[in-house]
Amino acid sequence: MSSSPRLPDCMRLLPEETMGVMRRLEWLARRRMQGTLTGKHTSPDKGVSVEFAEHRPYAPGDDPRTLDWRVIARSDRHVVRQYIEETNLRATLAVDVSGSMAYTGNEAARLGDSPLSKLAYAKHLAAALAYLYIKQGDAAGLVTFDKQPLDFVRAASRPSQVRRILEVLDAAKPGADTDAAAVLHDVAERIPKRGVVFLISDLFDDPDKIVEALHHFDFRQHELVVFHVMAEEELGFPFSGYQQFRDLEKIVPTLRIDPQAVRAAYLERVSRFVRGIEAACGNLRADYVPVNTKTPLRQTLLRYLGRRMHAKRAR
Repeated sequence: MSSSPRLPDCMRLLPEETMGVMRRLEWLARRRMQGTLTGKHTSPDKGVSVEFAEHRPYAPGDDPRTLDWRVIARSDRHVVRQYIEETNLRATLAVDVSGSMAYTGNEAARLGDSPLSKLAYAKHLAAALAYLYIKQGDAAGLVTFDKQPLDFVRAASRPSQVRRILEVLDAAKPGADTDAAAVLHDVAERIPKRGVVFLISDLFDDPDKIVEALHHFDFRQHELVVFHVMAEEELGFPFSGYQQFRDLEKIVPTLRIDPQAVRAAYLERVSRFVRGIEAACGNLRADYVPVNTKTPLRQTLLRYLGRRMHAKRAR
């Protein structure tokens, strides 16, 4: 009796439950996108579709069917109608794999019996988003980084792209310290056409430099979504009694401190950090999505994508 073939290890990042959720969702760009296929997203290019853009003077070689006869009758001006062309979307998933992303809190969501580190959560989130875009005929690419870009998978829309992204995500290991701001400037320059960039990171770097890097994406006319991944313990600091704290990015030595002595200052600084990133995203009209690793992935996806779909359709 033959047994069913064993699924590749990378497929654990995209279980059937997650695919089931993503089949019911879609993602539509807010900004005009540039792509190579005809799709559902508004393009800056003028073509033939159902949404009128503007008139322009008739030129020899134009299709006579595009002439606007009502304008010609009123003004004797020969003009053609131009329409907003719809296009496919190019999405780039920028996933932080620096040392701090290895943190696993006691309150983390679980995959089976194992709690998910911030990195594991980020991998599952990126896998789900890649599947969503390829499913709806768009292109998805991937960048992993710590203090430098590590893997760069160019955006593509072929079905095999999901497998390629999953393989790279599965192989990614927690790296060194981070230089997220410098890497994000590099990523902004590497992406050749405006599209959407998903940043999945704990953003543990100089906040001012991070904000400056986010502005670079806006300057390049990319739409930006920031999934700010943090563990419950990082947000609430529930520790008591003397604790040994180890720097996962190995920048400073291990510290033994009394949590009660630093809790108020720590929570105030974390709150200021989070508010600063959220405010910067608001100024850039970027989506800021706080992610607590204790929240099941399914709930995170449904809450964000469901809210976005509802807002888009309500316009």
